[in-house]
Amino acid sequence: MPGQTRINKSEKSKALFAVGVVSILWGTTWLASKIGVDYIPPLQLSGLRHFIGGGLYVVYFTFFRKMFPQKHQLWQIFWMSILMFVISNAFSVLSVKYMPSGIGSVVGAIMPIWVVLFTGLVFNKVKFKRKTIVGIAMGFAGVVITFFDFIEHIMYTDFSLGILFGVIASIAWALSSLLTAKHAKDMDPYFSLGWQMFVSGCLLSLFSLITGEFVPLSQIPINAWLSIGYLVLIGSVIAFGAYVYALKRLPTSLVSVHAYINPIVAIILGNILMQEKLTAFIVGGTMITLWGVYLVNNSFKKPKA
Repeated sequence: MPGQTRINKSEKSKALFAVGVVSILWGTTWLASKIGVDYIPPLQLSGLRHFIGGGLYVVYFTFFRKMFPQKHQLWQIFWMSILMFVISNAFSVLSVKYMPSGIGSVVGAIMPIWVVLFTGLVFNKVKFKRKTIVGIAMGFAGVVITFFDFIEHIMYTDFSLGILFGVIASIAWALSSLLTAKHAKDMDPYFSLGWQMFVSGCLLSLFSLITGEFVPLSQIPINAWLSIGYLVLIGSVIAFGAYVYALKRLPTSLVSVHAYINPIVAIILGNILMQEKLTAFIVGGTMITLWGVYLVNNSFKKPKA
Protein backbone atom coordinates (compact mmCIF):
# COMPACT_ATOMS: atom_id res chain seq x y z
CA MET A 1 0.00 0.00 0.00
CA PRO A 2 1.35 3.49 -0.85
CA GLY A 3 0.46 4.90 2.57
CA GLN A 4 2.24 2.04 4.35
CA THR A 5 5.37 2.60 2.22
CA ARG A 6 5.49 6.26 3.20
CA ILE A 7 5.14 5.35 6.87
CA ASN A 8 7.96 2.80 6.63
CA LYS A 9 10.25 5.31 4.91
CA SER A 10 9.41 7.90 7.52
CA GLU A 11 10.14 5.49 10.38
CA LYS A 12 13.39 4.45 8.75
CA SER A 13 14.47 8.08 8.42
CA LYS A 14 13.62 8.70 12.06
CA ALA A 15 15.51 5.56 13.09
CA LEU A 16 18.58 6.65 11.12
CA PHE A 17 18.37 10.05 12.79
CA ALA A 18 18.18 8.24 16.15
CA VAL A 19 21.42 6.39 15.30
CA GLY A 20 23.06 9.75 14.61
CA VAL A 21 21.79 11.09 17.94
CA VAL A 22 23.21 8.09 19.80
CA SER A 23 26.52 8.30 17.94
CA ILE A 24 27.08 11.90 19.02
CA LEU A 25 25.43 12.05 22.44
CA TRP A 26 26.92 8.88 23.92
CA GLY A 27 30.32 10.19 22.86
CA THR A 28 29.75 13.31 24.95
CA THR A 29 28.79 11.38 28.10
CA TRP A 30 32.40 10.26 28.62
CA LEU A 31 33.43 13.87 29.12
CA ALA A 32 30.41 14.58 31.35
CA SER A 33 31.39 11.63 33.55
CA LYS A 34 35.00 12.83 33.67
CA ILE A 35 33.85 16.26 34.85
CA GLY A 36 31.50 14.75 37.43
CA VAL A 37 34.11 12.49 39.10
CA ASP A 38 36.27 15.54 39.77
CA TYR A 39 33.66 16.61 42.34
CA ILE A 40 31.99 13.48 43.74
CA PRO A 41 32.89 9.75 43.99
CA PRO A 42 32.34 7.81 40.73
CA LEU A 43 29.86 5.29 42.15
CA GLN A 44 27.77 8.04 43.72
CA LEU A 45 27.74 9.89 40.39
CA SER A 46 26.62 6.77 38.56
CA GLY A 47 24.08 5.94 41.26
CA LEU A 48 22.46 9.37 41.20
CA ARG A 49 22.36 9.37 37.40
CA HIS A 50 20.55 6.05 37.24
CA PHE A 51 18.31 6.70 40.23
CA ILE A 52 17.01 9.93 38.67
CA GLY A 53 17.01 8.75 35.04
CA GLY A 54 15.45 5.39 35.84
CA GLY A 55 13.03 7.07 38.21
CA LEU A 56 11.68 9.19 35.36
CA TYR A 57 10.92 6.05 33.36
CA VAL A 58 9.38 4.30 36.38
CA VAL A 59 7.12 7.28 37.17
CA TYR A 60 5.95 7.43 33.56
CA PHE A 61 5.11 3.73 33.31
CA THR A 62 3.61 3.54 36.81
CA PHE A 63 1.32 6.56 36.72
CA PHE A 64 0.65 7.09 33.01
CA ARG A 65 0.77 3.56 31.58
CA LYS A 66 -0.27 1.69 34.75
CA MET A 67 2.50 -0.86 34.15
CA PHE A 68 4.19 -2.74 36.99
CA PRO A 69 6.85 -5.48 36.99
CA GLN A 70 5.35 -8.96 37.13
CA LYS A 71 6.72 -11.56 39.55
CA HIS A 72 8.49 -13.49 36.81
CA GLN A 73 10.14 -10.27 35.59
CA LEU A 74 11.60 -9.13 38.91
CA TRP A 75 14.61 -11.45 38.94
CA GLN A 76 15.29 -10.69 35.28
CA ILE A 77 15.24 -6.93 35.93
CA PHE A 78 17.51 -7.39 38.95
CA TRP A 79 20.31 -9.35 37.29
CA MET A 80 20.13 -7.24 34.14
CA SER A 81 20.50 -4.08 36.23
CA ILE A 82 23.51 -5.59 38.02
CA LEU A 83 25.30 -6.57 34.82
CA MET A 84 24.42 -3.66 32.54
CA PHE A 85 24.39 -0.72 34.94
CA VAL A 86 25.91 -1.60 38.33
CA ILE A 87 28.97 -3.27 36.80
CA SER A 88 29.25 -2.01 33.22
CA ASN A 89 28.24 1.62 33.51
CA ALA A 90 29.59 2.19 37.01
CA PHE A 91 32.97 0.71 36.10
CA SER A 92 33.07 2.90 32.99
CA VAL A 93 32.66 5.93 35.24
CA LEU A 94 35.30 4.54 37.61
CA SER A 95 37.72 4.16 34.70
CA VAL A 96 37.69 7.87 33.79
CA LYS A 97 38.60 8.71 37.38
CA TYR A 98 42.07 7.36 36.59
CA MET A 99 42.54 8.04 32.87
CA PRO A 100 41.41 10.51 30.16
CA SER A 101 37.80 10.22 29.00
CA GLY A 102 38.87 9.81 25.36
CA ILE A 103 41.09 6.82 26.15
CA GLY A 104 38.31 5.33 28.27
CA SER A 105 35.97 5.51 25.29
CA VAL A 106 38.48 3.60 23.13
CA VAL A 107 38.62 0.79 25.71
CA GLY A 108 34.82 0.74 25.69
CA ALA A 109 34.79 0.53 21.90
CA ILE A 110 36.16 -3.02 21.94
CA MET A 111 32.89 -4.28 23.43
CA PRO A 112 31.76 -5.87 20.10
CA ILE A 113 34.97 -7.92 20.10
CA TRP A 114 34.11 -9.33 23.52
CA VAL A 115 30.64 -10.18 22.18
CA VAL A 116 32.18 -12.22 19.36
CA LEU A 117 34.67 -13.92 21.68
CA PHE A 118 31.94 -14.92 24.14
CA THR A 119 29.65 -16.04 21.33
CA GLY A 120 32.36 -18.19 19.76
CA LEU A 121 34.35 -19.48 22.73
CA VAL A 122 31.74 -19.67 25.52
CA PHE A 123 28.44 -20.18 23.71
CA ASN A 124 30.09 -21.98 20.76
CA LYS A 125 27.64 -20.46 18.27
CA VAL A 126 30.05 -19.07 15.66
CA LYS A 127 33.20 -20.15 13.90
CA PHE A 128 36.04 -17.68 13.64
CA LYS A 129 37.01 -16.65 10.13
CA ARG A 130 40.40 -15.25 9.14
CA LYS A 131 38.88 -11.75 8.97
CA THR A 132 37.50 -12.20 12.49
CA ILE A 133 40.87 -13.19 13.94
CA VAL A 134 42.62 -10.30 12.18
CA GLY A 135 39.95 -7.89 13.46
CA ILE A 136 40.27 -9.12 17.05
CA ALA A 137 44.06 -8.76 16.90
CA MET A 138 43.78 -5.26 15.42
CA GLY A 139 41.22 -4.21 18.02
CA PHE A 140 43.39 -5.10 20.98
CA ALA A 141 46.61 -3.90 19.29
CA GLY A 142 45.00 -0.53 18.62
CA VAL A 143 44.08 -0.12 22.29
CA VAL A 144 47.66 -0.94 23.30
CA ILE A 145 48.97 1.69 20.84
CA THR A 146 46.73 4.39 22.32
CA PHE A 147 48.41 3.77 25.69
CA PHE A 148 51.93 4.31 24.30
CA ASP A 149 52.09 7.94 25.46
CA PHE A 150 50.92 6.91 28.95
CA ILE A 151 53.47 4.15 29.70
CA GLU A 152 55.02 6.13 32.55
CA HIS A 153 51.57 6.84 34.02
CA ILE A 154 50.64 3.15 33.78
CA MET A 155 53.82 2.15 35.66
CA TYR A 156 53.82 4.78 38.40
CA THR A 157 50.21 5.93 38.92
CA ASP A 158 46.71 4.47 39.22
CA PHE A 159 46.27 4.71 35.44
CA SER A 160 46.36 0.89 35.28
CA LEU A 161 43.26 0.82 37.50
CA GLY A 162 41.44 2.86 34.87
CA ILE A 163 42.39 0.31 32.22
CA LEU A 164 41.25 -2.57 34.43
CA PHE A 165 37.90 -0.93 35.22
CA GLY A 166 37.38 -0.06 31.56
CA VAL A 167 38.03 -3.63 30.43
CA ILE A 168 35.68 -5.03 33.10
CA ALA A 169 33.00 -2.56 32.00
CA SER A 170 33.28 -3.52 28.32
CA ILE A 171 33.16 -7.24 29.17
CA ALA A 172 30.08 -6.74 31.36
CA TRP A 173 28.36 -4.71 28.62
CA ALA A 174 29.09 -7.48 26.10
CA LEU A 175 27.67 -10.17 28.38
CA SER A 176 24.62 -8.09 29.21
CA SER A 177 23.99 -7.46 25.49
CA LEU A 178 24.04 -11.19 24.75
CA LEU A 179 21.88 -12.17 27.71
CA THR A 180 19.44 -9.28 27.23
CA ALA A 181 18.85 -10.28 23.61
CA LYS A 182 18.14 -13.82 24.78
CA HIS A 183 15.93 -13.19 27.80
CA ALA A 184 14.31 -9.76 27.47
CA LYS A 185 11.88 -10.35 24.61
CA ASP A 186 8.81 -10.51 26.85
CA MET A 187 9.17 -6.97 28.23
CA ASP A 188 8.69 -3.51 26.78
CA PRO A 189 12.32 -2.36 26.24
CA TYR A 190 11.71 1.13 27.67
CA PHE A 191 9.91 -0.33 30.69
CA SER A 192 12.74 -2.79 31.28
CA LEU A 193 15.39 -0.11 30.77
CA GLY A 194 13.78 2.24 33.27
CA TRP A 195 13.49 -0.35 36.02
CA GLN A 196 17.04 -1.58 35.41
CA MET A 197 18.41 1.96 35.79
CA PHE A 198 16.26 2.66 38.85
CA VAL A 199 17.28 -0.56 40.65
CA SER A 200 20.95 -0.01 39.84
CA GLY A 201 20.68 3.59 41.03
CA CYS A 202 19.33 2.43 44.39
CA LEU A 203 22.04 -0.23 44.76
CA LEU A 204 24.91 2.06 43.79
CA SER A 205 23.70 4.87 46.05
CA LEU A 206 23.31 2.44 48.98
CA PHE A 207 26.79 1.00 48.36
CA SER A 208 28.30 4.51 48.24
CA LEU A 209 26.59 5.42 51.50
CA ILE A 210 27.72 2.22 53.29
CA THR A 211 31.35 2.55 52.15
CA GLY A 212 31.54 6.23 53.03
CA GLU A 213 32.34 7.19 49.43
CA PHE A 214 29.49 9.66 49.49
CA VAL A 215 29.12 13.43 49.46
CA PRO A 216 25.97 14.76 51.23
CA LEU A 217 23.48 16.00 48.66
CA SER A 218 23.51 19.49 50.16
CA GLN A 219 27.28 19.67 49.65
CA ILE A 220 27.41 18.53 46.02
CA PRO A 221 28.74 21.47 43.96
CA ILE A 222 26.78 22.90 41.06
CA ASN A 223 29.26 21.55 38.48
CA ALA A 224 28.58 18.01 39.70
CA TRP A 225 24.81 18.55 39.51
CA LEU A 226 25.20 19.89 35.98
CA SER A 227 27.16 16.75 35.07
CA ILE A 228 24.49 14.52 36.63
CA GLY A 229 21.71 16.47 34.92
CA TYR A 230 23.45 16.13 31.55
CA LEU A 231 24.01 12.39 32.03
CA VAL A 232 20.37 11.90 33.05
CA LEU A 233 18.76 13.94 30.29
CA ILE A 234 21.18 13.33 27.44
CA GLY A 235 22.67 9.94 28.30
CA SER A 236 19.89 8.07 30.10
CA VAL A 237 16.71 9.54 28.62
CA ILE A 238 17.37 10.91 25.13
CA ALA A 239 20.30 8.73 23.94
CA PHE A 240 19.05 5.46 25.48
CA GLY A 241 15.56 6.17 24.18
CA ALA A 242 16.94 6.83 20.70
CA TYR A 243 19.05 3.67 20.89
CA VAL A 244 16.08 1.45 21.71
CA TYR A 245 13.98 3.20 19.04
CA ALA A 246 16.62 2.56 16.38
CA LEU A 247 17.25 -1.01 17.52
CA LYS A 248 13.57 -1.89 17.07
CA ARG A 249 13.51 -0.58 13.47
CA LEU A 250 16.96 -1.14 11.97
CA PRO A 251 19.40 -4.06 11.71
CA THR A 252 21.73 -4.34 14.71
CA SER A 253 24.75 -4.05 12.41
CA LEU A 254 23.54 -0.63 11.26
CA VAL A 255 22.75 0.62 14.75
CA SER A 256 26.20 -0.51 15.90
CA VAL A 257 27.71 2.28 13.78
CA HIS A 258 27.54 4.39 16.94
CA ALA A 259 30.40 2.31 18.38
CA TYR A 260 32.76 3.74 15.75
CA ILE A 261 31.72 7.36 16.25
CA ASN A 262 31.43 7.56 20.07
CA PRO A 263 35.21 7.35 20.72
CA ILE A 264 36.01 9.94 18.05
CA VAL A 265 33.54 12.38 19.63
CA ALA A 266 34.90 11.63 23.12
CA ILE A 267 38.55 12.11 22.10
CA ILE A 268 37.91 15.39 20.28
CA LEU A 269 35.81 16.84 23.10
CA GLY A 270 38.31 15.69 25.72
CA ASN A 271 41.10 17.45 23.87
CA ILE A 272 39.15 20.68 23.29
CA LEU A 273 37.43 21.05 26.65
CA MET A 274 39.73 19.18 29.07
CA GLN A 275 43.09 19.57 27.27
CA GLU A 276 43.49 15.78 27.15
CA LYS A 277 46.36 14.51 25.01
CA LEU A 278 45.76 14.08 21.29
CA THR A 279 48.86 12.54 19.76
CA ALA A 280 49.66 10.45 16.70
CA PHE A 281 49.65 7.29 18.83
CA ILE A 282 46.19 8.05 20.21
CA VAL A 283 44.75 8.87 16.79
CA GLY A 284 46.46 5.92 15.08
CA GLY A 285 45.59 3.47 17.86
CA THR A 286 41.96 4.59 17.85
CA MET A 287 41.67 4.16 14.07
CA ILE A 288 43.26 0.68 14.26
CA THR A 289 40.90 -0.32 17.08
CA LEU A 290 37.80 0.88 15.23
CA TRP A 291 38.95 -0.79 12.01
CA GLY A 292 39.44 -4.05 13.93
CA VAL A 293 35.95 -3.76 15.42
CA TYR A 294 34.56 -3.13 11.93
CA LEU A 295 36.28 -6.24 10.55
CA VAL A 296 34.90 -8.36 13.40
CA ASN A 297 31.35 -7.07 12.91
CA ASN A 298 31.57 -7.33 9.12
CA SER A 299 32.85 -10.90 9.21
CA PHE A 300 29.58 -12.06 10.80
CA LYS A 301 27.15 -10.31 8.50
CA LYS A 302 24.86 -12.80 6.86
CA PRO A 303 24.74 -12.65 3.06
CA LYS A 304 21.42 -11.58 1.58
CA ALA A 305 19.26 -14.38 0.24
